[in-house]
Amino acid sequence: MWVGLLSAPRGGPLSSVGLQPDKEIQPSRHGQGLFASPTKLTLLLGFLLVVATFALYYPVHTHPFVNYDDLGYVKDNVHVTAGLHWQTIKWSFTSFEAANWHPLTWVSHQLDCELFQLDPAGPHITNVLFHALNALLLFWLLVKATGYLGRSFMVAALFALHPINVESVAWIAERKNVLSMFFFLLALAAYSWYARKPRVGPYLAVAFLYAMALMAKPQVITFPCVLLLWDYWPLQRMFANWPQESTGTVGAPCPARSLRWLLVEKIPFFALSAGSAAMTFIAQFGGGAQTWYPKPIRVGNAILSYGRYLGKTVWPAHLAVLYPHPATALNWAHVAVAFVALMAITALVAYNLRRRRYLVVGWLWFFGTLVPMIGIVQVGIQAMADRYAYLPLLGVFIMICWGVADLAAQRRVPTRWLAASSVVALLALSLATHRQLNYWADNVTLWTHVLAVTDANFTAEDNLGGALMEQGKLERAMPHYYRAAAINPLDSTSNLNIGAYEQRNGNLVKAIEQYQNVLANMRPQPKQKVLLYTNLGYAYRDLGDYADSRKNLETAVKLNPDDVGAWVFLGVAAQKTGDLDRAVQAYTRAMQIQSLDWAYLLLANALEQSGRTEEAQAATRQARLVSRDFDQAQRTSERILAH
Repeated sequence: MWVGLLSAPRGGPLSSVGLQPDKEIQPSRHGQGLFASPTKLTLLLGFLLVVATFALYYPVHTHPFVNYDDLGYVKDNVHVTAGLHWQTIKWSFTSFEAANWHPLTWVSHQLDCELFQLDPAGPHITNVLFHALNALLLFWLLVKATGYLGRSFMVAALFALHPINVESVAWIAERKNVLSMFFFLLALAAYSWYARKPRVGPYLAVAFLYAMALMAKPQVITFPCVLLLWDYWPLQRMFANWPQESTGTVGAPCPARSLRWLLVEKIPFFALSAGSAAMTFIAQFGGGAQTWYPKPIRVGNAILSYGRYLGKTVWPAHLAVLYPHPATALNWAHVAVAFVALMAITALVAYNLRRRRYLVVGWLWFFGTLVPMIGIVQVGIQAMADRYAYLPLLGVFIMICWGVADLAAQRRVPTRWLAASSVVALLALSLATHRQLNYWADNVTLWTHVLAVTDANFTAEDNLGGALMEQGKLERAMPHYYRAAAINPLDSTSNLNIGAYEQRNGNLVKAIEQYQNVLANMRPQPKQKVLLYTNLGYAYRDLGDYADSRKNLETAVKLNPDDVGAWVFLGVAAQKTGDLDRAVQAYTRAMQIQSLDWAYLLLANALEQSGRTEEAQAATRQARLVSRDFDQAQRTSERILAH
């Protein structure tokens, strides 16, 4: 069936299905079968597209949370795990957590937790659902805008099956990517509806859907520019006096407008973009997400990244969840090659400015929609990211499918050859995607693969170390932390874990030196600061220095008032230094957070020393009430106080 679909002869009953330059979709005069009805054929291809996407990505339902963003976005985020209700929705719209403002994404994660609790299978399948819907929407949108069924299907299939999109689908934290694309495509479809018959209703629908896309992820901020490209082709509302390109558009043609009209028409959308940009800047600047590498390095890396994205589109090898930024060292010969290649493609596109509008649209779509993520204003430590290509590569796929069809027609390539090559390409991409998905099966496999395909990747070393520690393989994890610290001596994660390792092995002085070095010379994340001060408090306590222990634990509980352990051992330090009132206060606060039998006994001891006998007895009774082994609780509290 696939060969038949992709190799239909021009002018026959399937004339709009192949990659060849076919005409508009028209009812066939030959028979009444399934393939004689363009509507039925469109539905069949859409169904096959969704089924193929689900079948390919279904294995992700067995995958765990990734120990990189999934924890902060979902698993360890109390505002998300609490589920969907008024307070969490309010937090979603007012929070700049994760250095972003994307309230709709937070709400979608909260809904996941409401429906699936913390089972990762649910959000994984939800991501797959959105990806499949995006492929279907893209197919339908292109068919309606151009009338080309075969080319539209191939663009959507490339998008659905290309391995570079695995990161956006297999990573729960990238819900923002698939969700924002969903509303982006809906907004583009609404715009096509509006363009054919301009009215207020469709125009407001475009604005609403675009706002929803921005609230999922601001990567779609270039949407007004995409609309101008869409006006140029395939809607052809722009430059009406230029030669019109045959698109076979179904339905009434779009009325032509002046360039001035088209620009004025987009002003509200540009205003939405400006508002989203302002919110994003506030979130990223406040969250410390911006990284100020030297400007020549940022520009050079941007040029190189454009070339690498194109390279990975054609040959999707060595894909990784994190490509480390060159920071201060860049291979300028590679930059020069990428620059020449980009200029050559640009010249080819300019040469076809009037004759092949799809080349102009595809190239500017790719180049323009990547601008917010290309790193001129650097956010994060990545040189590039596969997830950033999710939207931009649609332009490249359009160039490829329309360009190959036109070239094949000019060279009179037999349609069976074109059909066979199309099938082979899709099968090859599916196999590559299946292989790439396997790397996401668990965190150890994922980060081992990243280290195999990238160089000097301290973040991957950290995350592989963390994955091994989660499995209880401490001794296997530590070499990765030491390698990360060697690659980047200012990496707070590896240095913090090295300090914890020294503390665990009883090297308390060395551990304290390591922690103090992190605080003095690095930029630990807020949660890391809490852990640092807490561990310092424990280390000083084990050395018998209760004054310094108390000082650090006081800082820890200020940073995280919900840390039960820090409150308990702050109480111990205060009790040891003779401040019984503070000890009672700290123990009481800890018990308000979590009832622990041995901690109640510590509270009872401090109350007894303060002469508050009745309260001490009440605390002891409470300890008995919550305890499963009261004798063991007594031994634990006595051991802590005797230390």
